[in-house]
Amino acid sequence: MSKYGDSEISGVQKAAILLIALGPEKSSQIFKHLKEEEIEELTLEIANTKSITTQTKDEVIKEFYEICLAQQYIAEGGIGYAKELLESALGADKAMEVIGRLTASLQVKPFEFVRKADASQLLNFIQDEHPQTIALILSYLPAGQAAQIISALPPDRQADVAMRIATMDRTSPDVIKEVERVLETKLASLVNQEYNVIGGVDAVVEILNTVDRGTEKHIMESLEIEEPELADEIRKKMFVFEDILLLDDRAIQRVLRDVDNSDLAIALKGANEQVQNAIFNNLSKRLASMIKEDMDFMGPVRMKDVEEAQQKIVNIIRKLEDSAEIVISRGGGDEIIV
Repeated sequence: MSKYGDSEISGVQKAAILLIALGPEKSSQIFKHLKEEEIEELTLEIANTKSITTQTKDEVIKEFYEICLAQQYIAEGGIGYAKELLESALGADKAMEVIGRLTASLQVKPFEFVRKADASQLLNFIQDEHPQTIALILSYLPAGQAAQIISALPPDRQADVAMRIATMDRTSPDVIKEVERVLETKLASLVNQEYNVIGGVDAVVEILNTVDRGTEKHIMESLEIEEPELADEIRKKMFVFEDILLLDDRAIQRVLRDVDNSDLAIALKGANEQVQNAIFNNLSKRLASMIKEDMDFMGPVRMKDVEEAQQKIVNIIRKLEDSAEIVISRGGGDEIIV
């Protein structure tokens, strides 16, 4: 636990604050490098983070930056070198605090930072390196992780790398540091960007709308077991009635086949003109005219009734998406297929 202002903040809480500060697009990229249980834990923490003071946000980002800085210095020249540079930048006491925190929780051994990387992802970074470099990296990794990587190498390189690992005796610390530096530079994507921190369910929704569909489904299925009320709140915000504009004409037509005309008339009473046009353009002229007449005839409608009718249609859309009858473009760029 670390003290921030007058409150104690855990490592998970700080990670959640940092992800919120980085914004949904960057956070979704970070999620790809985490284990499933870590994603679930952070998702819950982000959802439960209701408000963060500017001071706390700034302190979390500052701590993250200082640890990243220390980590870079250690990779470049070891703990002594890092201590010397940090003392110049932060002062002696703060330098020792940062290094102590780092060495207690992060790597100081060669290639320790790679141990948390996904094997297939790591393979993309090292497969084109010299076999001796690959052998050096794999010799410092856990056997299971190294096995996944070497088995994915081309057959003609597998034996060569294995032979080099077997015959490797000693390697100069300078060589190790240089290989570490290059590899960490390839893997690292450290950012320090200012955002307003709001947290809560909206932050989770933004992130889930950015990650791939598989990750989203896994998180939501887990939350439905662990926190069903929270999952329901998130799901309601993940696709709102106005998002029907994300669907193409064929998808809208498929949805409308399952919608009751009376629900549609009430739902459209509270919709903007763009949504109304998207619906009417996908109805027959006769049915569109009938719905418009119903809307005029019913007069003013309670907002609660409008929201209920719109939610019924949203539920139909979700059901059709889950059954793969329609595909909703999420995160931008994907074509919608019916």
